[in-house]
Amino acid sequence: MQEATRASPAVRVRRVKAADVADVIALDNRVTRIAKAEYWNDIFSRYGKQRSDERFFLVAESGADRSGSGLLGFIIGEIRAWEFGSSPCGWVFALSVEPKMRQHGIGSALLEAIAGEFKKAGVTKMRTMVARDGHLPLLFFRSEGMIAGPYTQLEKDLE
Repeated sequence: MQEATRASPAVRVRRVKAADVADVIALDNRVTRIAKAEYWNDIFSRYGKQRSDERFFLVAESGADRSGSGLLGFIIGEIRAWEFGSSPCGWVFALSVEPKMRQHGIGSALLEAIAGEFKKAGVTKMRTMVARDGHLPLLFFRSEGMIAGPYTQLEKDLE
């Protein structure tokens, strides 16, 4: 895995390891205020250990601190194809950065790294979804060159 070029050289992006899962769980809990260890262990099992040519679970860590305790953020995505006629593309479905470390290029490094993985796998388009009231993620993805795509997400309450 190549280090990202736009982030500080003190940031290193690599594939997740089992030893990172507890830090991912802790970061997600700090950001969302929802504890969901079972979910993250399942995500690691499916995206950190299987089909690594089309599923990507990457973490950012301090390049200066190689002790393994400096998780700065993570990103997860996969290549999806032919849903509603969509040609193969990369989908980012999770991105989180340590709140105290935002505005230091970590999110950009993670997005650039996963984009590189998608390109190596042969896809030329990357997509994500953002909640309508998710202004911070929307601003981030727009600043990275992402624009509205050709699909509209729909949902229905089943209660």
